[in-house]
Amino acid sequence: MGLMAGVSRELKFMRRLKRLLKRIKPVDPAGTNLLPDDFEKSVDQWPNHVAVICEERQLTYRELDSMANRYAHWIKGRGLRRGDTVALVMPNRLEYLAIWLGFSKVGVATALVNNNLTGAALAHSLAISGATQVLADYSTWEAVEDVRHDLPKHIMLWVLGLRTEDESSDRRGLDSSVKGASTVRPDKSAREDMHARDTALYIYTSGTTGLPKAARITHARAQMYMLALAGATEATDKDRTYCTLPLYHSTGGLVAVGVALMNGGALVLRQRFSASAFWSDVSNHGCTMFVYIGELCRYLLNQPEAPGGLETKHKLRMAFGNGLRPEVWKPFQTRFNIPEILEFYGSTEGNVSLFNFDGKPGAIGRIPRYLRKRFNIRLVKYDLEAGEVMRAANGLCIEAKPGEIGEAVGEIKEDARHAYSGYADKAASEKKVLRDVFTKGDAFFLTGDLMRQDSEGYLYFVDRIGDTYRWKGENVSTTEVADRLSTAPGVKEVTVYGVPVEGNEGKAGMASLVTEPGFDMTAFAEFVERELPAYARPVFVRVQKDLETTGTFKYRKVELVQDGFDPKRSKDPLWFRDAEKGYVRINARNYPKLLEGKARL
Repeated sequence: MGLMAGVSRELKFMRRLKRLLKRIKPVDPAGTNLLPDDFEKSVDQWPNHVAVICEERQLTYRELDSMANRYAHWIKGRGLRRGDTVALVMPNRLEYLAIWLGFSKVGVATALVNNNLTGAALAHSLAISGATQVLADYSTWEAVEDVRHDLPKHIMLWVLGLRTEDESSDRRGLDSSVKGASTVRPDKSAREDMHARDTALYIYTSGTTGLPKAARITHARAQMYMLALAGATEATDKDRTYCTLPLYHSTGGLVAVGVALMNGGALVLRQRFSASAFWSDVSNHGCTMFVYIGELCRYLLNQPEAPGGLETKHKLRMAFGNGLRPEVWKPFQTRFNIPEILEFYGSTEGNVSLFNFDGKPGAIGRIPRYLRKRFNIRLVKYDLEAGEVMRAANGLCIEAKPGEIGEAVGEIKEDARHAYSGYADKAASEKKVLRDVFTKGDAFFLTGDLMRQDSEGYLYFVDRIGDTYRWKGENVSTTEVADRLSTAPGVKEVTVYGVPVEGNEGKAGMASLVTEPGFDMTAFAEFVERELPAYARPVFVRVQKDLETTGTFKYRKVELVQDGFDPKRSKDPLWFRDAEKGYVRINARNYPKLLEGKARL
């Protein structure tokens, strides 16, 4: 890089970083300025600006605030008070934001439950939230009812769009109940004595093992998510941000929302991602930015050219998000005429955040050498075989050198940038803390992500550690999937892991089974379809006579992962899940299509 190019890069980096830091500077975990206070400031500044558009409906800031106020008064009327929790199980819609923003005005936390969950995972997510009230809509309420027998007693279910004939003593329509509530802002005394360290939301993450964990999102943490990207994107009240990501995720539900609502701009929502409708939506609504995850970008790149040149004749100035792979970055940016891509890194529950202000393809962020002490992230050497960080003779961790792979860890401090709020489950929270890292008594958050850093300070994501892989934009817990599959007809033993597939982001799920005589693959496919959300359904299946275990009776996955779905490496029968035909036996004819990324998975 030449001198002038280097100077230009540093000036751009510092300008963006300075703007970001300025926006988050007021955030104070010990302070009394809360998330609803920030939202109400936006309402007062831009009352008549369009705030949210969702397909055929839209609300101004004043109208969104009025709707949020109705929900605030309604939940108070239900007897809920500061510190209580309500579970929200809905797809993207206008009411989604109004509900949790309204609840936050009176100190009630909202658990944002993945609306794709069913069965045991849904029951677990609802139970650990501690909610006595569950809010759903016509597309999700039946899944909640299906697991009612596994929930604590006296759970009240409120449903938007519920028909009168479907009401019961513990299930009521939400529309008419909220309609009569006041649109006047609740007095701030309703959240008196609350601080930004108090809980605003619970956002669920698979973690590294087991069922979904409820990450505790404090007001300060939510403010950090929303304000950091509001500053980093340099968004204004003229911007329109397109979001097809689910609002129960931090990327869609906090980052995209913050970029729009903290700057007086409009958030354009779609209930779920549609590759065929993407560019017409962007064009029709005059969007200037959109939020992505890497998988979304790959889907768009694999689509045929949009009619009428819509994919290049738009008003977009930026795409921001995470997970855009190096091999997709340039083709994506060039084909769709996107002037700038802002890649960032952060986890729902973690205290590490990175920003690629320079737009260098493949990098998730950069830490210049002269700013190293201002960032809490470090890479420590990790032993994949032992499944733990490596330590020197003095008992402290070993920092990875430039070019070496290590686990990213973030030093835990009391300030808003570096605080760690953990999960609803305190034991789970403690498992993510690494102590005695570089000095005795220090504490760092374990991200569970392997990264490497080059000599210029750019960081690159390598892989997830342990029992979580990423597929279809979701983190999938192998333990959770294996637990579910172990109850399938004819399955005696099961282990689940992720394998890379050409042309696809992340890793596809693969299940190795030990089965009983008469095992029926068709019945197994029906079970998978019924019991697991789409992103968690195994793409590949291997049937073995037995599964190898370690001395501590854990299933060995190293060799299984190495074998993948290659029929030449395994004498066991292998299947792949065809999008139309169900599980199909892998053979010499279809295996090359899998390698070339041509099979419909």
